[in-house]
Amino acid sequence: MTKLDQLINELCPDGVEYKALGDFVTITRGGNFQKKDFTEIGVPCIHYGQIYTRYGLFANQTITSISKEAANKSKFASQNDIIMAVTSENVEDVCKSVAWLGSDDIAVSGHTAIIRHNQNPKYLSYYFHSSMFFAQKVKLAHGTKVIEVTPDKLKNILIPLPPLPVQQEIVRILDNFTELTAELTAELTARKKQYEYYRDELLSIDNETRYVALDDICEISRGRVMSKEYLRDNAGEYPVYSSQTANNGIFGFIDSFDYEDESITWTTDGANAGSVFYHVNEKFSITNVCGLLRVVNKSEVNTRFVYYVLQVVAKKYVSSGMGNPKLMSNVMARVKIPLPPLEKQNRIVAILDQFDTLCNDLTSGIPAEIEARRKQYEYYRDKLLTFKEASA
Repeated sequence: MTKLDQLINELCPDGVEYKALGDFVTITRGGNFQKKDFTEIGVPCIHYGQIYTRYGLFANQTITSISKEAANKSKFASQNDIIMAVTSENVEDVCKSVAWLGSDDIAVSGHTAIIRHNQNPKYLSYYFHSSMFFAQKVKLAHGTKVIEVTPDKLKNILIPLPPLPVQQEIVRILDNFTELTAELTAELTARKKQYEYYRDELLSIDNETRYVALDDICEISRGRVMSKEYLRDNAGEYPVYSSQTANNGIFGFIDSFDYEDESITWTTDGANAGSVFYHVNEKFSITNVCGLLRVVNKSEVNTRFVYYVLQVVAKKYVSSGMGNPKLMSNVMARVKIPLPPLEKQNRIVAILDQFDTLCNDLTSGIPAEIEARRKQYEYYRDKLLTFKEASA
């Protein structure tokens, strides 16, 4: 029998009481400062937008501050309070929260709920990120472009409240999972830096190596216009890549394909202009904000070598004129890259492929391990936070 089982048998053998959030917390709205109020030195603060991108489940230090003048008009969170973002662009992110564990009071921006309570703050934070909480919040969320869950509606959320020693043991177990994932994430970050260092070193070609323009070794083509309506009317199994970063750049799927050879695509327009992607053993198409390179003479040029070189140099040719970054086909055609003998290209590719697999492969390497740990954590989190409800 585990320590958690012993505590449950001893402290709540007949089940756990489920309480409405409003029955054991006080909920207040955050203040009204904005990002323009940030200062290098001042009163520590959390802006609601940072909860989505910069904070995890807990924090004891803030990453920004505001002036005393702005803080005087703000609302404050104290140690152990939960700070919850109550507006978002999507249902998944709305109600994302962070438990403030620092000893000092901090200023909190608008679009938040400050939740004050007498429970274990980490226990509540874990629950606010569980599938059980998600199932309740989606019923309370409203809006189209902006999704909101009002603090008044939050009061109706039901939460299991086992005795504090049980909460503490659950937190200890889940902390072990999150610490392991954090260690793996730190390892991945270190490996990526190592990969970038060795990539740049390996591609630092000596002065005797010849340089060639891409249009001397590649056929260059541009994607075609495809609207969402076109994708809908021609739905199929073949991916269409565009300039977006979500879904690995996949814009949709159609019933035909434009390319199937080993090739390199790049983004021609927008914030991701100059980003390059490698394709092999794939049938696909690209939209008009992408271009494609196909090596003509593979007896002299390794396509994947060109891909690795362009990872380093392509962004240098992006033009930011008129506020819209671009790397058009006529510019890409003139990009010159080093081209050592094929044997050396192959040797460099073999080394970099090992790093690439370690850093980016979702079926092996560190990302696969992180994903496996994440799923394991989510499974045990939801299992540990599910209790038999005590009879009234």
